[in-house]
Amino acid sequence: MSNEIRQLFDDKMLVSKIKVKLPQLFHLAELESSRAGKIGMEVGSVREKIISALPIYKFGEENIETELPVTEAEVDVKLFGNPISVKTFTGKTPAGIKLIWTVDPQKALEFSKTYTPSCDMLLVQIDWNNGGGLYYISKETQIEALNMMGREKYIKLPKQGTNPRGVEMSGDAMRLLIANSSTLSIPISWKKETIQFNPFERWVDLWQKD
Repeated sequence: MSNEIRQLFDDKMLVSKIKVKLPQLFHLAELESSRAGKIGMEVGSVREKIISALPIYKFGEENIETELPVTEAEVDVKLFGNPISVKTFTGKTPAGIKLIWTVDPQKALEFSKTYTPSCDMLLVQIDWNNGGGLYYISKETQIEALNMMGREKYIKLPKQGTNPRGVEMSGDAMRLLIANSSTLSIPISWKKETIQFNPFERWVDLWQKD
């Protein structure tokens, strides 16, 4: 695990800022991704951008890569060349996070037989009005958990006869990773503040510009 990553979790002023700002920004992401009171799936992409912006804020754009080739499907951002996957989930108990999106049962099975974690992970657990946090889990910790649990318990395949959306890391695997002594963590108190938000205001302002 790089020294730069540790700085994100050891910088006391930054940690205090994360604890305050992350709930605010994720609340905005939900408002921006909502329609008729329901949150759309696009909220996941907005959350990933928020988390990816954190190391840019800390270390500067010149040290971060976000425009990555599709061949690095698991990687969302590179910090000083170190590849990182950004994942989020909502709720007190992890139900699983996507490792690959596919509707092909054969591809899902092949993936489950060959998958090995290829990068570190920034993971956010969102549990509104309760706890959760921001976690950094190294590639080595993920591989160790995969080997210890075995593929059948670490990886969750879509149920046959359903509309599959991909292969997941199991909830048990996520709990094991979060609890690992080498995992870095920042506890977050997920509280929603009242925000006056108009999803069209920004676009109206742009229309009004010459």
